[in-house]
Order: sequence, then C-alpha cells, then structure tokens
Amino acid sequence: MEFQSSGDTTPSTFVTDEMSRSLIGRPPATGAWRDGDPAGNRQFTLPFDLKLESGKDLKNVRIAYETWGQLNDDRSNAVLVLHALTGDSHAVGEPSKWHPTAGWWEDLIGPGKAIDTDKWYVVAPNILGGCQGSTGPATLDNRGREYGSRFPFLTIRDQVAAQQRFAEQINIAAWHAIVGGSMGGMHVLEWAITKPEATGRLGVIAAPAISSADQIALNSVQIEAVKTDPAFNNGNYYDAKPGHGPHRGLALARRMALLNYRSSTELNDRFERTWQSNISPIGDGGRFAVVSYLDFHGNKFTRRFDANSYITLVQAMNSHDVGRDRGGVEKALAGISAKTLVIGIDSDRLFPVSDQRVIAEHIGSAHGSREQQLVGGELHVLNSPYGHDGFLIEDALVGPLVRQLLED
Repeated sequence: MEFQSSGDTTPSTFVTDEMSRSLIGRPPATGAWRDGDPAGNRQFTLPFDLKLESGKDLKNVRIAYETWGQLNDDRSNAVLVLHALTGDSHAVGEPSKWHPTAGWWEDLIGPGKAIDTDKWYVVAPNILGGCQGSTGPATLDNRGREYGSRFPFLTIRDQVAAQQRFAEQINIAAWHAIVGGSMGGMHVLEWAITKPEATGRLGVIAAPAISSADQIALNSVQIEAVKTDPAFNNGNYYDAKPGHGPHRGLALARRMALLNYRSSTELNDRFERTWQSNISPIGDGGRFAVVSYLDFHGNKFTRRFDANSYITLVQAMNSHDVGRDRGGVEKALAGISAKTLVIGIDSDRLFPVSDQRVIAEHIGSAHGSREQQLVGGELHVLNSPYGHDGFLIEDALVGPLVRQLLED
C-alpha cells in the first residue's frame, strides 16, 4: 500500500484518510535504525577503519547489507545493487517494524525477474553515512554518543572506498555486475574508475558523471531547510522527545526534493487543481490535493530517515565529479572498459538526459568502439511521465535492459 512504500517507488496519488491515519502521533527525533534495534534482514560487516579523502580517519566503520540468491562455488555470480539517496539495503522484502518500507526494487530482483536470484547472488549495502544500519551520524561513537554534527564530511569516493572494503570482507574479488540508480549510479562510475578489475559490467541509471551547479543549488536549499529548523540544534537532537526533533526542516527538504523527483506532467495530470476536501483552498482555509500529497510524504519521510544523514548524503552528492584530479570528466570516462548500460529518463528534472548523454558519448572511448561497449550500442532513454523516480517505477522498461546487461 502507498503508506507502506517509500513514496519513490509508486506513482503519485491522492492522500486518503487511511494514509493520514498512518501518521498519527508525533514523529521521533530520528527515523534512523539505532544500535540495539532488531536487525531484521540486515547483516553487518566486522568493524574496520577508513581513511577519508579529507585525511581524517573514521574508526569502527560498519556496513549493513542484505543478500538474495546463492553465491556459486567460484564466486562469479555476485551482483552489487547500489541504492539512491534515501534508499537503503532493503531492496526486496515486506515492510516491518525492522524495515520501515517495502523493497525499493521488489519487482526487479527475485526468482525469474530481471535480476534473477535463481542465477545471481544479489548484494545491497546501505551506504556509508546512511541511517539504516551502516555507520552514519546517528551511530554511536567510541564514547557511546551519537556522532551528530561531529560526523565527518564524506565524498562519493569515500563511500565507494567503504563499499570496496565491504566487498573484501564478504570475499567478493570481482562483481559480475554493479548496478545503481541516481546516487547509486554515481557510485557505479567510481567503482569502474577506481577498481576496474572488480567491475565486470556496469548499470548506470538516471545518474550524472558530475553534479552540476543547478543540482548543487537545489541541494543547498534542502540542506538549509534542515539546518534552519530550531530543533536541529546544530545537529545535536538525538535526546529530543518525539515531536521535538528537526522533523519540520527534514519534511520541508523532502517536499523540495519530491518536486525534482517527479515531473510536472505527472503532478499536473494526477492532481490538476483538485481540492483535498470540500473546503476551498481559495480563501476558505482548505488545501489543494497536491499540497497534501507533498505534506504527507514529507511527514512520512521523517519517520524513516535522519536529518544529519540527509545533510551528509546530499553533501556527498555535491562532491561528485568523476573528472576531479583525473584530467576532467571526458578523460575519466574514456578509461572505463567494462560493458555498460546507460539509462536516462526523458522527464527527469533532477538528472536530465543530457547528463547520461555525456556518459554514453565518452565512456570507454580510449578502448575502441563505444557502440560495442554500450549495451544495445546506445544510450537508452525511457519515455516516462514519472520523472527521476521513473527508474524505481517503470519496471517493465528498466527490467529488460538490466536483464540484457547481466545475461548477454
């Protein structure tokens, strides 16, 4: 049902009374998975130390992850699936008190599906800095206190370095494929550049090679929305009682983000100028249905995410530039040698098709024919009304292309 989904994985819909009732009660100070909570389907690495790009050392790093399928004897059938900004390791499975949302790629991963778990051993980690089991701002430090505002700045490259340490722990020397959408697609590109011997095939979906000024500007407004909530308290709010954490700022940031995740066509066609109730929003105190939709999903988000993690991950996205210190974007992409699937969405306002076109035009150019390296010989542009979130919704379009990447 809609109120049990993340909001990213389903088409927009009118807010019902049942959905509204699901949010009765004050939101917690943080929606993070906390140390001591039941693990659910999560598994965890042993702690390891990580040297960050900043030069700082992050101690006792833990990565939470989930798996599906069976690893074969020669360990050659492993597929790494990397989630987007507000995703987590729960790519498949029902929602529960241990996993706040249903699997975000439920219709793509499983027996007989595009990522067929009868063939592939599928692994999905929660990224470093996240809030659903991996080390992040809500994690307890060596003194037993949440990191909060003391959590270090992370880059996309730091997160991939943590994923590579994670792969070592689970004894995967090389992945048959690495697939990710949005922020996960940023990680896929960094894997290909920093550890090409471990990347058999790549799936880059609705992601750029570099975060643009426009994208950074959009992110900066969301960060400020969180920070200007008085309850944010400079990132130190974990002892706050329910209803007294930075939920207003975090919900506002989520509402801003949703406007870029969905297309104007979808919102206009779905809601038009419909009222939420029989009370007029034109001077009588009622609300437009689209406003209730944004408000509902903003409020729901605060029950499964952490404000500090949101800032940490958005700042990491701002750092994304595959060409930094590598001679530029084109040169960095040219050196990638793996077979690659590149997918864009024609209605994507966040990472428009022009971003994926840069990847498709330059990837592997140092190794010969790009057409031979690209799955299908070209960039695949999906026609979808759902905007950026189309990669999570348009299973019938994304699935066959991912299957082709894995099996051809």
